[in-house]
Amino acid sequence: MDLSIGEVARRSGLSVHALRFYEREGLFANPVRRLSNGRRIYHEEDVEWLAVCTKLRSSGMPLAMIRQYIELARQGPGNERERLELLRRHETHVETQIRELQDTLDVMRYKVRIYEEHLARGEADRLWNPSHPDAEQTGTGKKDPPEGGS
Repeated sequence: MDLSIGEVARRSGLSVHALRFYEREGLFANPVRRLSNGRRIYHEEDVEWLAVCTKLRSSGMPLAMIRQYIELARQGPGNERERLELLRRHETHVETQIRELQDTLDVMRYKVRIYEEHLARGEADRLWNPSHPDAEQTGTGKKDPPEGGS
């Protein structure tokens, strides 16, 4: 079934502008076909590939790496190990990103907990403030851990 660029945009969630960008960048698995009047024609397999391609992009895969993967796939059988190695490298990159984001989330959860506790006790004014050197003191003689700026 032939699909127009508008239909592909609706189904993929990408804008028409993004689809044209993907085409210019060579990110379609197959060349985009055109009618004699120049209108782009897509097929179901293009929509399926776009779903994969957008996940690769959202995971941080560089355009050059996506192009490399597509080129290998276009060459057909015989380079599956190269494709696998490319995907494994990116998988490792994504796993690193996830660990870093988890560390960031842990810090954010800690900060939220500190703020919630201080607000619940009516001690929000005791949160660390770098413009007040004595703000680290809690009234108990102990120092709260630095907040890194409230």
